[in-house]
Amino acid sequence: MHLMDVYEEVVRVRKQGAKAALATIVRRFGSTPRKDHAKMLIHEDGSFVGTVGGGCVEAEIWEEAKRVMNNGSATLLSYELTQDDAENEGLICGGKVEIFVEPILPDPKVVLMGAGHVGQAIAEAAHRVGFQVAVLDDREAFANSERFSHAQETVVGPYTSGLEQIQIGPTSFVLVVTRGHSHDQTALEQAIQTQAQYVGLVGSRRKIQLIVKNLLEKGHTPDAFDRLYAPIGLEIGSETPEEIAVSVLAELIAIRKGVHQRSEKQLFIVKVLDKAKQQALQAEQGETKEVHVG
Repeated sequence: MHLMDVYEEVVRVRKQGAKAALATIVRRFGSTPRKDHAKMLIHEDGSFVGTVGGGCVEAEIWEEAKRVMNNGSATLLSYELTQDDAENEGLICGGKVEIFVEPILPDPKVVLMGAGHVGQAIAEAAHRVGFQVAVLDDREAFANSERFSHAQETVVGPYTSGLEQIQIGPTSFVLVVTRGHSHDQTALEQAIQTQAQYVGLVGSRRKIQLIVKNLLEKGHTPDAFDRLYAPIGLEIGSETPEEIAVSVLAELIAIRKGVHQRSEKQLFIVKVLDKAKQQALQAEQGETKEVHVG
């Protein structure tokens, strides 16, 4: 396969917003199956394009590629192919090869459900630090390219179905910042059903608890809220929309870097949901015993 096919596949993966890992031979010693700069692109499902030698070399690279896709950090593999290894794999080669494995990840995306002053400030801050931005609001006067000039997607539609027009994946962050309690509940109900790694809700402890309680009573399981961060943002005493945007983006960056810890305010709703999970488990165990006795 021509090297250009690998590059074209990288472009396709990026357009799809999918994950992959690119393995490149950067150095070799002795006789190895492939020459320097040979490349192989590995997809999440294990399929691949290109090759860096075949056999046990690529088997080890596949395992490393999975780790790289998950943690987002590149790595350098040093692999020594002895004569015995070569014979076992049916290869006429030996020597040592160094292979650089790097992640191909989609750009992180901030999806704003609400196009008010806070949403506008968050969109501006998100753009400045490299996030794609999508905006959803049911008011055309608010969700438009004039107010959100840096947004890649601006959708005018109801919170009940508007997210269907926005591509949301595992690297997306959905923020519920609508103009009122009822809209927040509707938006949050849709947000927790996406693949987003983060679902944030702005508001007081009382409002957050009430919305979560209402959604639990509607039949949503406590597990559906595992990715909920509420209230959104790091605790820096923010008050203005611009200050709130700074606290929110700081939190999103911390999550992306794997260094985020939930604040005391956020742990409150986590404890509420943990209690709901325990109650659901006890109810399930009670039903099981009842069936068993019967």
